[in-house]
Amino acid sequence: MAISYEPPRGDVVAALNFYSPPEDGSAPYNLAGDHPPGLPLRNFGSVAHDVLIRDIRGKESSFNLDNDAFQIIQNLPPSAEPSFTDDESIQKNYYPEVERLLLDTVPGAFKVVIFDHTIRRPNGKRQPVPRVHIDQTARSVAQRVRRHASSPEEAEHLLSSSRYRIINVWRPLNKGPVESNPLAFASSSTLRDEDVVPVEHRYPAEVGYVGQTAAIRYHPDQKWYYLSGMTGDERILLECFDSEGLKEGSAVKGGRVAHTAFDDPRTREGAEGRESIEVRALVFGS
Repeated sequence: MAISYEPPRGDVVAALNFYSPPEDGSAPYNLAGDHPPGLPLRNFGSVAHDVLIRDIRGKESSFNLDNDAFQIIQNLPPSAEPSFTDDESIQKNYYPEVERLLLDTVPGAFKVVIFDHTIRRPNGKRQPVPRVHIDQTARSVAQRVRRHASSPEEAEHLLSSSRYRIINVWRPLNKGPVESNPLAFASSSTLRDEDVVPVEHRYPAEVGYVGQTAAIRYHPDQKWYYLSGMTGDERILLECFDSEGLKEGSAVKGGRVAHTAFDDPRTREGAEGRESIEVRALVFGS
C-alpha cells in the first residue's frame, strides 16, 4: 500500500544565504551560460543567517504585487503542456497560458513578452538556487525592453509611456505537493534599497550581452514567507521589477521581490526533490 506524506507546514526558522562582498573590494559579478573552464562563476560570497519564514498557507490573498511584489494564484486548470521536458513544446503549449494568466491578473496589463524559462530538477542542468537574489535591476530591465521590443521606436515608446515590469511565473512540476527546497520570498515593503546590491551578469562573449541581477544583504527587518506544500494548480508571481516602484510617492512598495530556495530542517529523509519551472515575462500596463 502506498504511503502518503504530508509536507512540512507552518512557520519555520531556517538558514538563508545572503550577500557577502568580494574580498578584494571589486565590483561583484557572476557568469551566465558556458564560459571557459577555470573561471569562477562569481567573485562574491554568501553568509548564512537564521531567518523566521512564515507560512502563508490559508492567508494567500493577504499579499499582492503592489505591496509585496509577490502574489499567489490558485485553482488553475491542468496545463496543455504534457511533460515540461521539451523547450519547443513548452513555448507552444505553456507560454500562451502564462501570457493569458498575466493579462488576466495584472491590472491594466495590455502587452506580455515572454523571453525565456528555466526548469529546475534534482538531477537536471539547473538546480534550485540557494542564495537570496533578485533576477533583474532597473538597468537590466530597460535593456530587456530594448532587446525584445519589435523595434527601437517601440522600445522607447514603451519605456516612456507605459508602466513596465518583469514578472516570473513560478510553479512546481512535482506530481504531489512540494516537500523539499521550497521557495522563500521577502515582502518588497520590508526590503531597503541599501540591501539591494547590483551584480554584473556576464554572458559568453559570443552572446555580446551583459545584464544585471541583484544580491541581497541581510537585515533583521526583512519579512520572509513561503507557501507550504505547493501543488501544480498554484502559481507564484514573482515581480522582479516595477517601474512604478521608482516613482516618489507611489503606492508600489519597491516592486522587487528577493527570493531563494531554502533547506527546510523539517524535511523528511528521502523526500522527493523539488521540480519547478519559472517563466520570465515583460509586462506592460497602464
